[in-house]
Amino acid sequence: MIHDYADIAEYILKNYKNKVVEVGVGGLPHVALALKDRINVIVTDIKEQKHAGLEFIADDIFSPDMDIYKGAALIYSIRPPIDMQEAIARAAKNVGADLLIRPFGNEKTELGRLFRSCSVVNYKRARFFLYKNDSYL
Repeated sequence: MIHDYADIAEYILKNYKNKVVEVGVGGLPHVALALKDRINVIVTDIKEQKHAGLEFIADDIFSPDMDIYKGAALIYSIRPPIDMQEAIARAAKNVGADLLIRPFGNEKTELGRLFRSCSVVNYKRARFFLYKNDSYL
């Protein structure tokens, strides 16, 4: 479990009212579980995941089914491997969604070739990178 999942969920709920999609949920469904009763949240992963009460759809973000992401206000990922970050960003860009990346430890994102600007958000105990859909190149 990550210590700041509740703060990330609170930030999302304060700033988004429509569909959100978590990419690469794996064994860390805590943000999605905190959101599920208050916002439409879908979780994806390449391998089937079973988390009670969550809508799961198997998807390979390197060859995504874009219908999953259409209509999302936010696409987010918790501790995604660096090699997945650009693929997640491309999906967000494609559907016009904001992108939230909560990295592992002190990693940073390197998505400058897709976005004009990136905000580092410090919200309570949470620290993550936020790309707004109006900042695409």
